[in-house]
Amino acid sequence: MKYLQVSLSITLLFICLAGRAQTYERTVSGIKTKVNTIMVELEFYGPSTIRVVKYPEGKVFSKESLSVIQSPEKVKFSVQQQDDLLMLDSREVKVYLNLINGQISFKNKGKTLLSENENGASFVDFVDAGSKTYSITQSFVLDPEEFIYGLGQQQEGLMSKRGVELTMIQGNTEDYIPFFISNKGYGVFWDNYSPTTFKDTPSNTYFKSDVGDGIDYYFMAGGNADDVITCMRNLTGQAPMYPLWTFGFWQSRERYKSQDELVGVVKKFRELGVPLDGIIQDWQYWGNNYQWNAMDFVNPGFQQPQKMVNDVHELNAHMIISIWNSFGPMTKQYKELDSINALFSFETWPSSGYEAWPPRMDYPSGVRVYDAYNPKARNIYWKYLDKGLFSLGIDGWWIDSSEPDHLNPQPEDFDTETYLGSFRKVRNAFPLMTVGGVAEHQLAETKDKRLFILTRSAFAGQQRYGANLWSGDVVASWEALRNQISAGLNVSLSGLPYWNSDIGGFFLWDFNNPLNNPDYRELHVRWIEFGTFCPMMRSHGEGYPREIYQFGEKGNPTYDAIEKYINLRYSLLPYIYSTSWDVTTNHSSMMRALMMDFASDKNALDIDDEFMFGPSLLINPVTEAMYWKNKSEDKNMGMVEDFSVVKAKEVYLPEGSDWFDFWTGEKFNGGQNVKKEVPLDIIPIYVKEGSILPWGPEVQFATEKSWDTLEIRIYEGADGQFTLYEDENDNYNYESGKYSTISFKWNDNKKMLTIDSRKGYFPGMISNRKFNVKFVSENKGTGIGLSKEYDLVINYSGKKMSFKK
Repeated sequence: MKYLQVSLSITLLFICLAGRAQTYERTVSGIKTKVNTIMVELEFYGPSTIRVVKYPEGKVFSKESLSVIQSPEKVKFSVQQQDDLLMLDSREVKVYLNLINGQISFKNKGKTLLSENENGASFVDFVDAGSKTYSITQSFVLDPEEFIYGLGQQQEGLMSKRGVELTMIQGNTEDYIPFFISNKGYGVFWDNYSPTTFKDTPSNTYFKSDVGDGIDYYFMAGGNADDVITCMRNLTGQAPMYPLWTFGFWQSRERYKSQDELVGVVKKFRELGVPLDGIIQDWQYWGNNYQWNAMDFVNPGFQQPQKMVNDVHELNAHMIISIWNSFGPMTKQYKELDSINALFSFETWPSSGYEAWPPRMDYPSGVRVYDAYNPKARNIYWKYLDKGLFSLGIDGWWIDSSEPDHLNPQPEDFDTETYLGSFRKVRNAFPLMTVGGVAEHQLAETKDKRLFILTRSAFAGQQRYGANLWSGDVVASWEALRNQISAGLNVSLSGLPYWNSDIGGFFLWDFNNPLNNPDYRELHVRWIEFGTFCPMMRSHGEGYPREIYQFGEKGNPTYDAIEKYINLRYSLLPYIYSTSWDVTTNHSSMMRALMMDFASDKNALDIDDEFMFGPSLLINPVTEAMYWKNKSEDKNMGMVEDFSVVKAKEVYLPEGSDWFDFWTGEKFNGGQNVKKEVPLDIIPIYVKEGSILPWGPEVQFATEKSWDTLEIRIYEGADGQFTLYEDENDNYNYESGKYSTISFKWNDNKKMLTIDSRKGYFPGMISNRKFNVKFVSENKGTGIGLSKEYDLVINYSGKKMSFKK
């Protein structure tokens, strides 16, 4: 009788287990199953990239991503089920799905990288402009000591994004990319375009979006931040190369009011012998607000636009021009777009047709944003852009208000119908669509000119369109300057490698008579110094002109400091251009948060005022005033410059390398704070040991001189490697292999320099050249000037050569 009771109990247990067991369907790239009332799909997009999709049972989830262009890959993976736990293993990452509560965890090498919260997925019924859908939430659990980065660009001055709450709706100075990266070696991309809340607390980290038919996110594992960014760019697109000239110095102003004024600026730079590669024409070359963004030179100050462009080119400079995403009612574009119902009705800039300040709202401008989601609208946009500007030889685009401007937003504005559904549904992807429309049309027309698009807003995937994000119309202040550093670094950690800011700040509201104000003059110099080490170096602002000669003449400390850093930028062009090739080829980043290269140094994980520029240069901008004071004996309390005492700044040198002071050659151990004296024309720059730094010739524009003679600076102490990249400087022939590379290798133990055989060929390539080698030591091979004596003078014809020190 006891035996029958035990047997019956075991039978009932198996029946219960069988009742609890979940089934799953194996697909080509993953699995599909149901957990309670939620469908769950896991797909491999690579050995270390997994897409997670969830949606309510009985619904259909079908989405063509606006950001993701990669397709699922046929990845070798195993599936195992143990009780209520399903495991997918690609050898690069293990994914665990709890078949009872739906919780998903990601592990690598036995370590949990990230876990969802139990029951962390939420679907709340929502009616979006008449369509039934959901508001969706997915929450995760992060480790208490973990740091996360990315999420686009904010101006709060934070490096790590732990503890923040963000309302993610694109704005002028705030750009949101729903992707974060962890110092543990993984990233998460939330593929949703509606207004989204990101919030991190000690117990809960979540994305919550207003609209979504399903939860859709990607998990990426990697050994380091570069690996994760590689996964993100594989998903959303490679960053193409810019022309060499885009890495020179750019001058702009809000705004040049005639073509004579614009061309005159370029001529003045040439007369002064100050290098310049680009000039930018800001808005209203089209005339009044009713002709807003006509993409035509209707303004009487621009009567010969073709001559203007030609004049700039004859001065060996390039020109880009402001275009917007809205049109005035008297433009041809407005009428054609309106005829296909491709104009939105919500309020945008400028709201008044009255151009003086303050605006007269009793004379509304009638300006309306166009439907960039509509392919026919993008065709119309390019048709007029091509005819009115591109045909003149304009070299690139400054797409302003690319978020777009949405003034006094009303709830009903988000019900506005776009080509892809409600504006609410796709709101944050607007910059991706408008920048992509211009890029795709230009590439279809010609591949002789590389894309270059300066844009005020960005979204995931925008790097594939040659887009360079700038930080918007920031108000000039020392705090704003410091905030630019973490803003730019987090953009890079969001997968977008190209970023810049208005050098000097756009608005000068906090300064009286700024060009003669010692506080602002110092701020402008320090911003120039920072901008030297950004992917684009561009001076711009409203109210007061910012050209170098507005700050005095040669011999004036402000003028001399600005000139010094512009020249430094040009000396670094071989290094910068080679780094840009690494960005395109190996998915690297130019502005690098310290966590990217020094992840094992806990002291470096949350530093918000210094960064690596490329693989070798540690940059620590000066972000507080040092050389002005109130002149108390003056009854008017006037401010004066005071250079009588040289101030110093503390710099952290990351652990894991020793460092050379760029200016003096003095060597320091890593893992410590040092003090660096910072007169007006000096910021702390340190070079990582083992670095090989190519040094370009003195030039007035990027392509003035060939690189047939380069100084090569070697910083001993560790093995090092650098690859010099060269091509035709423009066009897309590099994509078909028309480029060359020369690899330099330093063996520190053997004190041996090896220059490998040149690889590749392109028309105009230098066959024979000279490398002047300098081993950097204290006061030797330092600063911005070329060395007078060299340790090795190498005549190189393309064949492998080795030299012992």
